[in-house]
Amino acid sequence: MENRPIKILYKGGSGEIVEKKSRFIATLEKIETEEDALSFIARMKKKYWDARHNCYAFVAGKNQELQRCSDDGEPGGTAGRPMLDVLLREDVHNLVVVVTRYFGGTLLGTGGLVRAYQKAVQEGLKNSIIIEKIQGRSLVIDTDYNSIGKIQYILAQQEIKELETDYTDKVTIKVMAPVEKLSRLQEAVTEGTNGTAHFQLGDLAEFAVVEGEIKLL
Repeated sequence: MENRPIKILYKGGSGEIVEKKSRFIATLEKIETEEDALSFIARMKKKYWDARHNCYAFVAGKNQELQRCSDDGEPGGTAGRPMLDVLLREDVHNLVVVVTRYFGGTLLGTGGLVRAYQKAVQEGLKNSIIIEKIQGRSLVIDTDYNSIGKIQYILAQQEIKELETDYTDKVTIKVMAPVEKLSRLQEAVTEGTNGTAHFQLGDLAEFAVVEGEIKLL
């Protein structure tokens, strides 16, 4: 099983640059399938119907096996492929970007077009929320009040966030941990509490940390 975190688009954004009076507007959206991407591209072409070009690129799949791009009338290789190269270089999965160009009257040349389209994509990425999708497993830790501080210290050390904590006659802490950290976490907690803590393993799940909070995907 591949446990490497995968970067995905969580919330699409947009960015705009101006080169020699030409406007380049990048708009990004998360997708799962080619149909999702084509539907978004069609919406952008309808929204920016008066633009000279609506070039696009998208990637999808765990190994980015689905890749498509279009120059939409720009000279071959000056828009779609450079845009796709940015997505692949940033190693972001499951997203589509459309860069809309309003021509400013001055030709940019081949190199200028490549740089402008790539810069627009980068600007759009900066204004989007990109997260790491992690393969994890929930873990419930039962402990006594004397050990809670030690366990919280271990969790902080290993950068594992608490999902919830219940205080009754004992303390129950629920966490979501990357699968590769589970064994090390259990060993550290067992050692830190002299074997008094008990564990309940939950189901496998994909999650991400978004603005400091755990989000199940």
